[in-house]
Amino acid sequence: MIPLRDDVQTRTVPFVNYALIGANVLAFLLELSLGDQLPRFLGQASVVPILYTGRDHSLSIVEALLDTLNPDLGFRLLFSMFLHGGFAHILGNMLYLWIFGDNVEDRLGHSRYVVFYLACGWFASYAHIWASPASRLPSIGASGAIAGVLGAYITLHPHAHVVTLLPLGFFTQIVNIPAVFFLGFWFLQQFLMG
Repeated sequence: MIPLRDDVQTRTVPFVNYALIGANVLAFLLELSLGDQLPRFLGQASVVPILYTGRDHSLSIVEALLDTLNPDLGFRLLFSMFLHGGFAHILGNMLYLWIFGDNVEDRLGHSRYVVFYLACGWFASYAHIWASPASRLPSIGASGAIAGVLGAYITLHPHAHVVTLLPLGFFTQIVNIPAVFFLGFWFLQQFLMG
């Protein structure tokens, strides 16, 4: 299922949403330009839970939150939500942000929307740290921030529909699907992909 557009009209130009998409694309282009240095860069710019919780796992989540005052760790929390693990990762995330983010920005206003987006990404990173405190695996991507945007969208527009391209083998069909179903599919997809 590929979303094409929703049926909710906006009243304002969603320039913050456009800027967020642009920042994600620029960060991805930076990743592509790094070549052999990419793994090192991702190691320095991604969220790695054990860096926040400590090797001895004795830090509480409150102490880990306070560690974000460390500029390096705070940088990771912010910058990691603009990095992506490949073309499919960024294309999927930006498509959903393009279709649903404009409506959330329209309702929240530009300033509150950017704060909301960044806060959702920040909280998603902390949920990852809390769920896997000993993990050494890096976490990147805008999925946490976009999950927050999608949650806001369905709360603000519970009866919206999404015009969707539905591939059926060699054929495709355009269907109108309730947004709540479509966004549930996205969350299920994220859960299954880890």
